[in-house]
Amino acid sequence: MKNTSKKKLLGDYLIEAGIINEQQLEEALEYQKKMLKQGNVGLLGQTLVELGYCSSKDIMMALAMKDGVPFMVLDKNMIDEKAASLLSYEVMLKYKAVPICFENEKLLVAMMHPTDIIAIDDLHILTGYDIQPIIIPDFQLEAALEQAKSGIWGKVAFNFEQKDNSVDSDDQDNYTQTEQIEQVISPDIEVIADTSYRPAVQLANVIFNQAVESRASDVHIEPFGNRTRIRFRIDGVLHEIMNPPKKLHASLVSRIKVMANMDIAERRIPQDGRITLRVHSKTIDVRVASLPTPYGEKLTLRLLNRSDKLITLPELGFPKSQLEIFYRIINLPYGFVLVTGPTGSGKSTTLYAILMQLNSVDKNIVTIEDPIERRLDGINQSQVNIKAGMTFSSALRSFLRNDPDIMMVGEIRDVETARIAIESALTGHLVLSTLHTNSAAGAITRLNDMGIESFLTASALTGVVAQRLIRVLCPHCKEPYEISRSEILKSCPDFPIEDDEETIQLYRASSCYSCNHTGYRGRVGIFEILPISESIRKLILNRESDNRINETAKKEGMITIRQHGLMKVKDGITSMEELLRVIV
Repeated sequence: MKNTSKKKLLGDYLIEAGIINEQQLEEALEYQKKMLKQGNVGLLGQTLVELGYCSSKDIMMALAMKDGVPFMVLDKNMIDEKAASLLSYEVMLKYKAVPICFENEKLLVAMMHPTDIIAIDDLHILTGYDIQPIIIPDFQLEAALEQAKSGIWGKVAFNFEQKDNSVDSDDQDNYTQTEQIEQVISPDIEVIADTSYRPAVQLANVIFNQAVESRASDVHIEPFGNRTRIRFRIDGVLHEIMNPPKKLHASLVSRIKVMANMDIAERRIPQDGRITLRVHSKTIDVRVASLPTPYGEKLTLRLLNRSDKLITLPELGFPKSQLEIFYRIINLPYGFVLVTGPTGSGKSTTLYAILMQLNSVDKNIVTIEDPIERRLDGINQSQVNIKAGMTFSSALRSFLRNDPDIMMVGEIRDVETARIAIESALTGHLVLSTLHTNSAAGAITRLNDMGIESFLTASALTGVVAQRLIRVLCPHCKEPYEISRSEILKSCPDFPIEDDEETIQLYRASSCYSCNHTGYRGRVGIFEILPISESIRKLILNRESDNRINETAKKEGMITIRQHGLMKVKDGITSMEELLRVIV
């Protein structure tokens, strides 16, 4: 007798669970066939997620049902250090498997392929435990592998603890680092081979490696009385990462100063240097600044990943209506456009996005920067060199002899640079630059304070953009909550709420492995764009206050930084707490 029983597939389990219906499954299969004809091979689960019929978590739950394997969502209390230390990162990566904890004398291992019997047998031999495979959300598995790679999954990346706390050559094996950083690509930098430097060399490698893996923008190496503190700035916030022995501090500083071509004998005055590294196939530019303190030299390292793709203007996050206004400002044939904000607010990123938008064969674009953070094809970029007499102001003068259409000045630092930039804008050039002010209107007051005549500012200035960066809530763990109309308006009278909305759903930060338990992952810009209209020009000529200019601009449709931030809060992109951290 013929067996008519049919093996259940992933789609059957999703239908059984009520996640999708048969029509959605048929549509997904048709779409999958269409993609296959175009040479794009995609799994059914990926197709269903792409079409929006279910989430990746739904797919993982269905796969767990199909394979008869437990499905779990990890929280911070589930990881057992002993379990996590049973496998090296190389083994975890090979089998796409991460040990989680022990249960009923079995080792629970999160696996990408939980039915791979050969892999399970190998893990049993390697650990000595019976293996219970489990499925966890794919983003958690990826995050776990990333953390294992950087050495912070269940163990410390670098063993600083010594029985006698010494660092002599007999104990060098204690400093073996499994994660290797690739050879520095600058030809004038060599890895020091002397064994007396070995701990410092390896510690520097660990710092660079973990900084890149953690997406850190800055690294602070700070000496104190009896310890050295190393902090990373991740998504704009500093986190303490490690505390190596104080006796390693001097050799660590010397190692990094050698890499940055700085004078290791000079410890009394601040110095600057640069390093170019290759870490995990990524090209990293590092700006190094030293600062003498009573306990030794503090180093600040600013990291820039050259491998990151350039962000375009639409990707920066402008409100749609404001972006159209900004396009009109930068597409004028001449004028002075300023981008303002504090240090680290993304001004350079915005300038590069503008340059990429304007870059074309029929335009001659020249820049003077300190330093050149990104190399742009088709744009003539120059580097400030004060010792050689190449300053912002001297470069601007030479630009005028090079037939430019568009000029970008990295920063307006003095009255001479400001005056030449404004005069260049008045003689038919589009000039882009930055200023350190708290608001768009504040840029006008700053130019006045620098000694620029108000009639020059009013004539040349065509637009000002003020910006900040705020952290984005982790999409995997952010928590929704509801708040009533009266409550939100009591604490925030300018919150954007519709007349018929009695309650509103907001989100707060939580904690998961994907965001390293911070509740946030990545940052986004909030902006205010001040176009210089005729009424604003009159206010500039009369040297009116920032508040007066702001009020007039808002009447003409300007969205302030605070208003834009509140829009991001309402959309669930960030939290109210994060906005209040950045904007008063």
